[in-house]
Amino acid sequence: MNHYGNCLKLTIFGQSHSPAIGMTLEGIPAGFAIDMEKLQQFLQRRAPGRNTYSTPRKEADLPEFLSGLVGNVTCGAPITAIIRNTNTRSQDYESLRNTPRPGHADYTARVKYGDAFDAAGGGQFSGRLTAPLCIAGGICVQLLEQMGVTILSRIVSIGGICDNAPLLASTAEKEFPVVDDAIGEQMRLAIAEAKSQNDSLGGVIECMVCNPPLGLGDPMFDGMENRIASIVFGIPAVKGIEFGAGFAVAQMRGSESNDAFYLQDGQVATVTNHCGGILGGISNGMPIVFRTAIKPTPSISKEQNTVDLSTMTPTTLTIGGRHDPCIVPRAVPCMEAAAAIALYDAILENMKG
Repeated sequence: MNHYGNCLKLTIFGQSHSPAIGMTLEGIPAGFAIDMEKLQQFLQRRAPGRNTYSTPRKEADLPEFLSGLVGNVTCGAPITAIIRNTNTRSQDYESLRNTPRPGHADYTARVKYGDAFDAAGGGQFSGRLTAPLCIAGGICVQLLEQMGVTILSRIVSIGGICDNAPLLASTAEKEFPVVDDAIGEQMRLAIAEAKSQNDSLGGVIECMVCNPPLGLGDPMFDGMENRIASIVFGIPAVKGIEFGAGFAVAQMRGSESNDAFYLQDGQVATVTNHCGGILGGISNGMPIVFRTAIKPTPSISKEQNTVDLSTMTPTTLTIGGRHDPCIVPRAVPCMEAAAAIALYDAILENMKG
């Protein structure tokens, strides 16, 4: 349940309030120099406690590499890295053992694991586990860039406020990763309003893989949609994914949804990209485009109805602690990480034939 990949094998371990969280990444070729400063910049985009729409929990999120590197160069051995948890407040979660948070995994985790479930910070169900995902993804991003493959991402919408400007360049350098900054300011105001009302907001993130290799993926159960969706759904709060035009194709005719072929510099290309760069599970060389729906943070300070599992009686719950009023901005680099891992795994598989 903590593993992903066919040729590139990723394992993520730890809990939100355990001494450390981490990852092991097998299959990275030897001789690749990791730009540690660039990797740290990638991790900082996801890190908590950086702004008013993030949780107040502050973590440095500095990875410690335990194996797989000689200096900063990969040596062919599995790469293992940890991030130490330094700012935990486990006492905030004691009451949640018997009064599960609506919308959170507290109840289902209790059913599956019983009293052994680690409730502190959500345990292994916490978004904290996306930090080691971003270590692995950040490494894969650098490998892909050496091959001329880049990944762009941005916030499409938050609380129904939409950024309809086309994604043509990276938003990674922006504090709030939207294309249209004026719309982004409206989103921030909406987050602040929800926060003032002890509530939260969700949204949609778009991710685009530019210049992907042609012919990645397989039909049926191992297509590129399957591979990307599988790792994306490992990110807490993801509730939906669509590729290309997605659900909008249901409103089109075939003559509208079909992407007509033409020749560009002697190569086959498509006039439109409603398929999102994937046909029959296989990449067609056009940008791979997908969007993910992120639910509102379930941990809110509004009073909610729940059940006391120790007495099996109805009760109410007001959640304290430190939580994001909107997780969407911090989830943007996580989508890039997921896409990079899925893509590089497929590339390694193609190399092996």
